[in-house]
Amino acid sequence: MPFESKGDEPLSEILNFRLTGPEKIRLKEEADIAGLSMSEIVRRRYFGRPVIQNNSMSIIKELRRIGSLLRILSGSETYAEPSSEAFLQLKQVLEEVSNHERERG
Repeated sequence: MPFESKGDEPLSEILNFRLTGPEKIRLKEEADIAGLSMSEIVRRRYFGRPVIQNNSMSIIKELRRIGSLLRILSGSETYAEPSSEAFLQLKQVLEEVSNHERERG
């Protein structure tokens, strides 16, 4: 299937435009969070249709970011033990959110 359809009309036309690197990264992140392609998120925003974020994906992304910070802290003698405990709790929450997301389909 080379082209998607929106309503009765196929999406047969292509529009190219330029972005900065950071703009493209931001657009990709927003599309991923919403579970949409970059083309679809641009269409929805331009034509005033809603873009609903997938909250579970937002939560997973934030938990992973926190996990990265905890890994950095665990390298310090001062924070090694507390951060490893927090890391285990974070891992458990991340697994629960991921399982919930899989169950939702």
